[in-house]
Amino acid sequence: MPATIVARNELDYVVQQIVLSSSDNDFFDQLVPAIKDASKESRGHLLLYALSHYSDDREADIEKICSTNHQEFTTSVNQLLHVREGTVNLTTEILRLNQAIQASTEKLAEQKKALVESRGFRQNIDEATQALTDCLEVLRLANQVHDLLGKKSHYAALRALDELQNVQLREVTQYSIADIIQKSVPATKKMIADAVMTDLNTWLFRIRETSQFLGEVAFYHTEQRRTRQKERAEKFTYLSSFKLNSAIELVSDENIEFDTLDNEDVQVEFTPLFECMHIHNALGQTDKFRADYAATRRQQKELLMPTSITLIDSEESNLSELLEGIAGFAIVEKATMQKAPGLRSTEDVDELWESMCQTAIALIAKALHEVDNAEMLLKIKGVIALFIQTMESWGYPVGALDTFLLTLFEKYAELLKRRFSDDFQEIVSTDDYMPMPINNLDEYEKVVNVSWYTPDKSMDELRFPCVLPFSQMYPLCCIDIRNFLNQFYFFSDDHFQQPRVIDDKLKTSLDELLSEKVCHSLVERLNSQYLGQIVQILINLEHFEIACQELEQLLVAARSSSSIGGSIVLFATEEFRSNKKTAEKRIFELVNSKIDDLIETAEYDWQVPSIKRDAPFLYAWLIHVCFHSRTAYTLEKEPSNYMQTLTQYLSNIMNTVLLGLPTEIKELIYFDALSHAASMILSLPLSPEVKKINPNGVAALAKDVRFLSDFVDTLGNPILQQNLDELQQTVNLMQAENSDEYYDASTRNKKYGRVDALNGPLLLEK
Repeated sequence: MPATIVARNELDYVVQQIVLSSSDNDFFDQLVPAIKDASKESRGHLLLYALSHYSDDREADIEKICSTNHQEFTTSVNQLLHVREGTVNLTTEILRLNQAIQASTEKLAEQKKALVESRGFRQNIDEATQALTDCLEVLRLANQVHDLLGKKSHYAALRALDELQNVQLREVTQYSIADIIQKSVPATKKMIADAVMTDLNTWLFRIRETSQFLGEVAFYHTEQRRTRQKERAEKFTYLSSFKLNSAIELVSDENIEFDTLDNEDVQVEFTPLFECMHIHNALGQTDKFRADYAATRRQQKELLMPTSITLIDSEESNLSELLEGIAGFAIVEKATMQKAPGLRSTEDVDELWESMCQTAIALIAKALHEVDNAEMLLKIKGVIALFIQTMESWGYPVGALDTFLLTLFEKYAELLKRRFSDDFQEIVSTDDYMPMPINNLDEYEKVVNVSWYTPDKSMDELRFPCVLPFSQMYPLCCIDIRNFLNQFYFFSDDHFQQPRVIDDKLKTSLDELLSEKVCHSLVERLNSQYLGQIVQILINLEHFEIACQELEQLLVAARSSSSIGGSIVLFATEEFRSNKKTAEKRIFELVNSKIDDLIETAEYDWQVPSIKRDAPFLYAWLIHVCFHSRTAYTLEKEPSNYMQTLTQYLSNIMNTVLLGLPTEIKELIYFDALSHAASMILSLPLSPEVKKINPNGVAALAKDVRFLSDFVDTLGNPILQQNLDELQQTVNLMQAENSDEYYDASTRNKKYGRVDALNGPLLLEK
């Protein structure tokens, strides 16, 4: 019962709110829900009751109001009736609407139920769709990994695989496909690693194939730097003291940009290497990759080095290919260290470099015996020097190669010495040993320019044709000496760190060539019996001595700054000087030999009887004199034939054969020849075969001695006359009427002081 009262009170309140609505829309908005709620709760009759109660209350109020004013009341009643009619109609409409709402509510409930069911289906479908979408994304990434592998995008494939494993698979862990794909990840990573290593091996193969050309490009760039440095040195002489790869050269050349690894001729991409490094780093296999890469490079180094080479092929291409390949290999190694720090250690790279250098040196040294030509060896040195300078610019140590250049230089010096020895030998053996004829000024200038020779006359005083004092061998040897010097120093061009070795070796070799091949060869030819040849050899020795002195100064000027200072002395200088004496002695021998031959033809008849002897023998003696010999009487009128021939011979050789000799040497020859002639003439009467000497023989001898003395006077050198003093005083003693004067010490010292103490008494006795 209390619940019913509460319900009525609530409905009364609802009816009041409905009636007090401010507008029709508000009225219906409150009425419809009230009806709907009353229908649901089966309180429709209570709602009707509340409405009727409200209506009765309003009627009571109206009657109360109308009791005071009937007309108004009547009117109000009419209005109320009208309202009531409307209310009844409205109630009917509400009931109809309530029934319609109830019908629609049931339909809506059915639809809502169906909607709820369809929402469940939709959720299941959505979940299934999402699951399919997630799985498809996983499969897409898995396929993308393989697609990227197919496109060689290994690092992208690894990143996709990492995303698949760490992101996508976590969203589908509840599905079996996640487990399947998770199990395939290690195999896929290995596939990526294998694929990237395959690409790396392909890159390494291409690098190996490109190494030689890369080295060739590097050599060409170094050659261009050499050219630019020479041009700068010609323009600014102080730059000539700075070698290639020096700090000054590098600064001077820094405006020239050239990338050996990336230029119009060759491009070396390191992308495959970087990608492989990143992938192995991502896979946690950096150490393994570093070890595998080092092993592969060692294998490539072994494949790069041949078992043997030849140095005698054209253009030394065999050696060039070897060194270009080594250079390209080493440049890639150094570039790898710079571009990928940590991949290649300095120790590994230096070990490979040292190994390649030692192998190359061994191969070249083994093939060096094939080279028998200095020019070819110089080309070989040029290739090695270019290699050294190129690799030095990349920071590689080149000490072993510099040391090997010393071996090459020893071989080069040996070949040069052998070749020039043959040249000198041929020049000496084919020379005519005659003063060199010059036909015109052009020939004269050429000879003077190549020879160490100071002319006695100026060019204006010369008349052509003329002759030079030395024979043709001298300028030819001078040309060879200059070539020898130049070719020796050719070895130091471009790159050679031991210039002092060249200076020392050049002096030694030049000394040996001049001493053994020139001086000794000339001395051997002193055995000739031809005086003109001996004289020419002496003149040549004189000029070679001068040439050696000039060479000593030239070597001082040409030696490197690292050599010890001071003068340079060639032993050959003393060799030529001392052998000049040998040649002079040989000239003395030949002249004296000729003098001996002439004096041996002397026909002094020491045994002829005197005119004062008995008459019976006089007639026979006159007959003998007239028909069988040159008599003393004839000799008293003119000198002996041998004496005339002797003086003529001395005069002729001085004006012809000995004309080119220095004056002091000619005077020395005269002095020795006259001294020897006097001794030989004096030996004639002293001969043991001469038992007795008659005055006629002495008179003939005195005539010849006077003739010889007159000849000496014409030479204009009083000193030469001293050579005849003993001979003249001895002849005077033999002609003296009072021979006892010789035994008087004061007279002997005055008249016969030069007469030999033993020969004087012997001749007087005869």
